[in-house]
Amino acid sequence: MSTREYDLVVIGAGPVGENVADRAVQGGLTAVIVESELVGGECSYWACMPSKALLRGGAALRAARDIAGAREAVTGGLDVAATLQRRDDIVHEWSDESQVAWLNKAHIDLVRGHARLSGEREVTVEAPDGSTVTLVARHAVAVCTGTDAAVPGIPGLAEASPWTSREATSVEVVPTSLVTLGGGVVGVEMATAFASFGTEVTVVARSGLLTTLEPFAGELVGDALREAGVTIRSGGVDAVARDGGGVVVTLSDGSELRAAEILVATGRTPRTEDVGLDAVGLEPGSWLDVDDTMLVKGFDWLYAVGDVNRRALLTHQGKYQARAAGDVIAARARGGEVMDAPWGRHVATADHAAVPQVVFTDPEVAAVGHTEASAQAAGIGIRVLDYDLSWVAGASTYADHYTGRARAIVDEERGVLIGATFVGPDIAELLHSATIAIVGEVPIERLWHAVPSYPTVSEVWLRWLEAWGR
Repeated sequence: MSTREYDLVVIGAGPVGENVADRAVQGGLTAVIVESELVGGECSYWACMPSKALLRGGAALRAARDIAGAREAVTGGLDVAATLQRRDDIVHEWSDESQVAWLNKAHIDLVRGHARLSGEREVTVEAPDGSTVTLVARHAVAVCTGTDAAVPGIPGLAEASPWTSREATSVEVVPTSLVTLGGGVVGVEMATAFASFGTEVTVVARSGLLTTLEPFAGELVGDALREAGVTIRSGGVDAVARDGGGVVVTLSDGSELRAAEILVATGRTPRTEDVGLDAVGLEPGSWLDVDDTMLVKGFDWLYAVGDVNRRALLTHQGKYQARAAGDVIAARARGGEVMDAPWGRHVATADHAAVPQVVFTDPEVAAVGHTEASAQAAGIGIRVLDYDLSWVAGASTYADHYTGRARAIVDEERGVLIGATFVGPDIAELLHSATIAIVGEVPIERLWHAVPSYPTVSEVWLRWLEAWGR
């Protein structure tokens, strides 16, 4: 066993871990990152990037078919083989060579193997060949291990070898039929993608689609899925069994579904079961509770960044946390000023007030900040501004059959936007303007002077202001 010493030891080389290490190194520290799989993590190879690659072809084809002049040029269906090859190109054939090259350029050391906390500021790594190395941190250890798909304890489900998001996004042979358990983001995105491949898809959603967002988001996405041939069932699942012809799913109403494969998309669980939490007095398999600087509560050296702290299970939000954490680790190590007041450099204040997210279905869903329900639950006096996006002039030029909706949530007392939800084709690009307005607490009266271009769908901002009044 050998021992090496660094200022910072990072467990997990996904985009979150990479950013923690990079910011700390930019702040003058030395850093090493430990990875047991591929540098670049879940997002690069099994989540964000491959899933969007699988979705894009179908969305582009549907968009072309909704415009006179373009639809006449569409003479065939989606080329599934070409779509899968494009996905393979985007994930670099599951090679992390380019990511490792970036680590080297950023002066971040890499140790491959399984990392476990083995004491205060100490991490022991078991390499693939069975050898071990102990990494000692002078200042901090950051756990950035992310999450795994949660597989519920439905009788027979585990034995049926279900797909999770990993198998779905890395698929090589598209199944003829697929049952998806869960109506959240992964469930509806993969239903959209596989329906575009010609797969017969059934979504089983106990309580509906996209239930953490505004109700109209799930309604419009559900309408689009049904139009694409997807069957949506409500209620629970009592049992799952695999036989020679695929899987049999028994629903709570006694009916059965049969499909070639089953995808579980019912949530995430922290990847902390085997990272040595017990060695530092924490419960293995638990989410890690942190303050706004990502410091695990009760410690002065242990940080948890990204999905593993359960604040906002989104890659971009994890990278935001990582920038704050890397900077504050460097500041604390060098005796610098810690700017931990709300909206300061070393805190992730947006986790509480302005988390943006996009669901890449067709239509897309883009949301940031409060929904009507969450604002009411928080006791905020609000006014809700709704608008049908098909009424905006830009919608008529965008598509022949535009369907979309937008909702603004305004804090009446302060006169500022605190939430926005958009549903419509390619609507994701409209989201950042709302995020800026919320983070900047731009007064509604000032927004009158932010003139939207004509004719674009962003003219919805003017329609919201007109509904608000002057």
